[in-house]
Amino acid sequence: MTLTVIFEINPMRAARLLRILLVLQNRGRTTTLQLAEELEVARRTVLRDIDALTEAGLPVVVHRGNSGGVELAFRYRSSLFGLDAEEAEAFGVFLALPKSSLAQLGMEPAAQRACDKLVEALPEIVRSRIRQAQRRFRFEAPREVVLDPRIGALRDAIRNASITRLQAKSRTPRTIHPVALEYGAAGWAVFDARAPRMPIPMSEWEDINISARNFGP
Repeated sequence: MTLTVIFEINPMRAARLLRILLVLQNRGRTTTLQLAEELEVARRTVLRDIDALTEAGLPVVVHRGNSGGVELAFRYRSSLFGLDAEEAEAFGVFLALPKSSLAQLGMEPAAQRACDKLVEALPEIVRSRIRQAQRRFRFEAPREVVLDPRIGALRDAIRNASITRLQAKSRTPRTIHPVALEYGAAGWAVFDARAPRMPIPMSEWEDINISARNFGP
């Protein structure tokens, strides 16, 4: 079994396994209790994740007893974050970019938490370069972000594969199978699975209705 195979099984578990790996790489020995508190999961979940990493061939060593803990043996190092100075600088600016589009999707707080966790998992020399870049190069968020409730509704419809009607209160409503939202120069557009090359701009949505019925894959 390879680490890639484990990561393909469950995206949420994959993210957790990767974070455990990064914590062990950058902080050295830590306890399963500390990992559980940081990851906000049960300790037994961390123990299962440690077993999965071991089965994947990673040199994870578990030390028993009061002074025990978990660490990576043989000075194992992942090449995932071997960033040079320019890459770290660009990555820092990218993480700090305004997330106004994500705010419209209701994802801005989660995006900020994810960015913070990514930076925390990096080696200290990379974190310092990122912080320096974020002080030097700044982008202001738009002064006003228009929150349209239809965007959040379509977000949920896409997640749940819900059949949706646009122009729902008109005499000729349009039924779509929404699979993607795109934000471009002209604003938001939704994509219908049955006509994926023809995005439908927000100006044509009017009232929308999300059905309890689902469409197939």
